[in-house]
Amino acid sequence: MSVEGNIVTTLRTIAPAHPLVAPEGSALPRFVFQQVGGQAVSFMDRALPKLQNGRFQIAAWAQTSVEASQLALAAETALRVATLFQATPLGAPVAVLDEDTGLHGRLQDFSIWSDRPAT
Repeated sequence: MSVEGNIVTTLRTIAPAHPLVAPEGSALPRFVFQQVGGQAVSFMDRALPKLQNGRFQIAAWAQTSVEASQLALAAETALRVATLFQATPLGAPVAVLDEDTGLHGRLQDFSIWSDRPAT
């Protein structure tokens, strides 16, 4: 399975999780995540690496600030103990408010190492 699929599997134990954008009318609370970079791995002998790295931003969305904060903490815990990949937080969550919807969010970046899919 892809790293994105493994992230969805991990986060869905807490709340629905969507890559990039939540569909219109998605249930709350929810997660939305996207890859925002990562470390490229290359070897001098041009061998393909067995692992890949991505920097993923996880957004926890809820009706209240307290609920978004609790959701983000649950996501951090689940990602840290996941066995499908190795996740390391790259800072603390950042509080946001979506003025269009009134939803409260917490954004947190993680460095995630996972198996590189075979080509």
